[in-house]
Amino acid sequence: MPKANELKQGTAIEINGEPYVVKSIDVRNPTSRGATTLYKVRFTHMKTRQKLDETFKSDDMLKAADCSRCNVQYSYQDGETYYFMNSETYEQYALAAEDLEGQTLYLSDGLEGIIMLLMDDAPLGIQLPTTVTLQIVETPPAMKGSSATKRTKTAKLTTGLEVQIPEYIETGEIIKVNTETGEFSSRA
Repeated sequence: MPKANELKQGTAIEINGEPYVVKSIDVRNPTSRGATTLYKVRFTHMKTRQKLDETFKSDDMLKAADCSRCNVQYSYQDGETYYFMNSETYEQYALAAEDLEGQTLYLSDGLEGIIMLLMDDAPLGIQLPTTVTLQIVETPPAMKGSSATKRTKTAKLTTGLEVQIPEYIETGEIIKVNTETGEFSSRA
């Protein structure tokens, strides 16, 4: 049984006997003394696709949904449909772009380490790896002597994702991006 502070995007949870998957998490740290951290979580119902917003304290216990998981690799995109392949059985799974809300910008050809959530052998969503490796396709040129400062600049990556990176990194370099925060992690 996971705690609210252990939730990640793509985690399957059971609420009132119904299966939901975590779509986004907003962490709030109240400033008053004795206040606990609050987690505002947006869920999507696994079957009906209805949205549900709930707020939890960090140590609230939640019940994991009864669904299976398998390791998949991202294969390709066809229009608004994304295809994944099971790493062990080579079975193909298709998910619509709306089911991958906010996760499509981290998908690159051949990306491994993705966990597919399945209920009754039907794909419900994915859990991305903590970091993904992407190449920078566009960023302003590096400035001389900027390696000692913490200034950042915007970089556009191969998937269309834009992140803030240190000024000394240049176009063409490969970087790691944290999929939970959407921030630059390190050079690859």
